[in-house]
Parts: sequence; structure tokens; C-alpha cells
Amino acid sequence: MFQLLPARDRGVSRAPWLDSRHTFSFGDFYDPQRMGFLTLRVLNDDRVVPGGGFPTHGHRDMEILTWVLTGTIAHKDSMGHVTEVHAGELQRMTAGTGVTHSEFNASKEQPLHFLQIWVVPEARNLPPGYEQIQVEVTPSWRRVAARHPEGAALTVHQDVGIEIASPPAGTQLPLPLTPGRHGFLHVATGKARLLADGESHALEAGDGVAFAPEGAFTIEAETDARLVFFDLA
Repeated sequence: MFQLLPARDRGVSRAPWLDSRHTFSFGDFYDPQRMGFLTLRVLNDDRVVPGGGFPTHGHRDMEILTWVLTGTIAHKDSMGHVTEVHAGELQRMTAGTGVTHSEFNASKEQPLHFLQIWVVPEARNLPPGYEQIQVEVTPSWRRVAARHPEGAALTVHQDVGIEIASPPAGTQLPLPLTPGRHGFLHVATGKARLLADGESHALEAGDGVAFAPEGAFTIEAETDARLVFFDLA
């Protein structure tokens, strides 16, 4: 069983420097039917004009992950990190007892496009933390974050696994659903089709799909695509 969450139904926040789309309730966008999916609380698709960005603001008690699709983020935080997050890199902040940070487009010429993901942590008042890795995106699924990561993956303080894949056009890819667990798929870029029970469902960038812990599903890339999948308890 699954539920489609079309990109056209997402919330929208706009400013002169920002175009942000919200899969789940966020900011001024409130939908009681879209308060997240299990511990996946926020999935924002942000585009920032050259030189624009989010000034210093605070968070607490949240796992915040940022995947840069194009461009570079200039990041500063109250933990002392002053760094850049480049296209293809993934960042994790544990807000815990409280952090402040700023995020700006580091370029004065090129736009910035990134996903920001919030996961509810397994406990409140965790010590703030930071990690950043280069993600090797492959045609098949690659786990990039987990509670107990292996290899070059980030730690997330919750029973969740995050997988990323970049299948080329024409590729079929089974979804990595774990028996007894839920899943959530987000199409970051490109077009694909969800193959389920002999039916085909068109997916485009920004679409999401929530999966109950039953069934087997396959994704077929219609164009080169970048996909994110959440394995959730």
C-alpha cells in the first residue's frame, strides 16, 4: 500500500531570494494531514538566488540534514563551524540542546538548490553535533545516513536509514523496503515511474510516495534522476 504526495500539492514559501517547497507542514504552510511521516518531519526543496540566504536562526531537538543538489552553501554555526557545503555533499546537524546557524548561497553568480530534511530525534536535549560528507551517488541505492552507519555515512540519532540513488534513464531499481518497516520516496530531480501491482504511476521532481510495510515496488527512471529513500520504523 502506498500514498502519492504530488509536488503540486506542496506548500510554498517565497521571498525575493528564496523559492521553497514544503512536502510537510512548515512555516506558514499548515496542513493537519501533512505533519510529517513517522519521524520524518520536514522535507523542504529550497532554491536560493546568488548571494541570498537564511540569516542566523536557531533550532533545537531536531536532526537536520542538508543535501546540496547544485551550487554551494556558506555555513556558519554556534558550534564554531565555518565551512562550505558543495554540490554532492550531505551535512548533518544535531540541534539537541540548541544551535544557531546561517546558510547563504556562496556564489554571487550561480543559483543554489538543496534539500533540507528534519528527522525527530530519539531523545531530547542531545549534545549538538555536526558531520559533513561527500556523497558518492551511484545508479543503485547507497545508504548515506543511519543510526549505526557503516563506512562513509552520517549518524542520525533515530531509527532511520537514508538512501540515495541516481539511476540513468531507462534503469529499473527495486525500492529498498525492509520487511515490517515503512518507507518514503522523494524524487529530487528528473522523472520516473513507480511500478506496483501491474500498474505504473508517473513521478516528477518534487513528488513523494509514502509506503506501508507491505508489498514490493520498483522505480523506473524516465530521465536521469536523483532519488532519496527513507527507511522508517
